[in-house]
Amino acid sequence: MTCQRGLHVASAAIVVDIPQKQYKVARGDNATLPCAFTPPPPAGSTTEITWKATPDVPGSPMIDIIKFNSATGMKVYKNYKGRAGLTFDLTKGKADLQLVRVTSADNRTYECHVDVQEEEDGTLSDTANLIVLVAPSTPKCTIEGKTEYFQDITLTCKSEEGTPTPTYKWQSYDVLNNPRPNPLKATDVNGVLSLYNISKDTSGFYVCTSTNEIRSAKCNLTMAVMAPSMSMASTAGIIGAAAGALVLLLVIIICCCCCRRKKNKEEEYAMGTPEDGEFTDKDPEEQDEHVRSEQERPVKSADRRDVQDERSERSYDRRSDYDDRRDPNTSQRDDRDDRYNDRRDRYDDKRDRSDDRQERYDDRRERNGDRQDRYDDRRDRNDDRRDRYDDRYDDRRDRYDDRRDRHDDRYDSDRYSDRYDSRDRPPSVPPNKPRDPRN
Repeated sequence: MTCQRGLHVASAAIVVDIPQKQYKVARGDNATLPCAFTPPPPAGSTTEITWKATPDVPGSPMIDIIKFNSATGMKVYKNYKGRAGLTFDLTKGKADLQLVRVTSADNRTYECHVDVQEEEDGTLSDTANLIVLVAPSTPKCTIEGKTEYFQDITLTCKSEEGTPTPTYKWQSYDVLNNPRPNPLKATDVNGVLSLYNISKDTSGFYVCTSTNEIRSAKCNLTMAVMAPSMSMASTAGIIGAAAGALVLLLVIIICCCCCRRKKNKEEEYAMGTPEDGEFTDKDPEEQDEHVRSEQERPVKSADRRDVQDERSERSYDRRSDYDDRRDPNTSQRDDRDDRYNDRRDRYDDKRDRSDDRQERYDDRRERNGDRQDRYDDRRDRNDDRRDRYDDRYDDRRDRYDDRRDRHDDRYDSDRYSDRYDSRDRPPSVPPNKPRDPRN
């Protein structure tokens, strides 16, 4: 007798049937693949139910998902532990596969196989496709071309994922957000909207919708068509603004440097005494020694630079000797050249550092010169004060001499002698005194 799929006949041959050839489920949901077999196995017989899936690489072995044996029990294979289960009833001929939280990797063909002991006739297996639906991701909208008068441009719309493959449609709106049909010459194919000989009327809003069986997603663009001159003006404005910002930044940097130098000079001047202040505790000789020691430092640094130059020359001579001794082998010669070049770079770096040190020494020498000028000014002021002191001393000495002369005049010996002589003489008689009659 013959057996037909889905029909139970008097023959004992087993027929395995999956009602549909295709099942769809959204990604992240649970899926159930039903499997029925007839007739039910006889009591006491061993029945084995196995679910498998097609491999990713054609020709590879089938992927085992789950196996049930009425004698040994249930076994879930490693890759599906925690995700696969079997709902079965041997008396009713039911063996449904259940998958939890399906992913895009579960999008494949599944096979249900039923084996009853001592039953080899009939249809022992059946297959079905599981399609995992993935909603389209938010599409990315871009403009290719210049949005200027009389140009041709294309608007593209693409979703990174979506199963089945989403379809795309562009909708245009004017500047007042009113829907409008696409231009007659425009083409909208697979998410690419081509616009030709655009003008001011082409300006507006463009919305792309990506749709599949689950849901849809949208993206939009705002397009403003301008004359070429306006575009060039905007570009020139941007360049001018950038140049102005650069100049402003340069001016700020220069001002900061000038302020810093001025501050350093003020700090150096603050170290000295004011012009009308007191004298320093150090003698001029000690100050001169300090200045000479400051001036000798650049000389020592110059000597060091000469030594470094001599070392550089000796290094160059050694490098020349090495060049003469280079091995004919090309690879070894290249290696040595690389090492010599590295040494030369290091010598150049040392020379640059020496030049930098010389510049710093020159700056110090200039500062020492300024200090020497200030010391000379102080010395001149000291000389002026000393001259004033000498003048005052001379004036006082002259006044003392004058006083001494006056004292000498007062105590002159002739005057004293005249006084003493007048005591010895009798007093003079006034001319108007009456004479004594006795005389």
